[in-house]
Amino acid sequence: MVINIPKNGQNIKSLMRTIGYIENHYGSEPNFVRPLGAAGYPRFHIYPRQTEGGFSLNLHLDAKKPIYRGVPAHSGEYDGKVVEDEERRIKSIFEI
Repeated sequence: MVINIPKNGQNIKSLMRTIGYIENHYGSEPNFVRPLGAAGYPRFHIYPRQTEGGFSLNLHLDAKKPIYRGVPAHSGEYDGKVVEDEERRIKSIFEI
């Protein structure tokens, strides 16, 4: 699911802190997570991109930790009620 946030004077890191996400240092491109469980999973996972009009947030839910070390595949959910609720939460923060 992609969420578009208009320009608001923030950079990507401050934008992600505003919505409660922390930087994930795994992977080759900037990405941020918001864990829902004490063990880190399930968690929301966002890949943000700066656009001409603001930011584009590619959101999904990592249902569980990858099984094999070094393999990025996971049980990701890109739609459904939980992801839609998170989309609404994020949009409400920016009054979209």
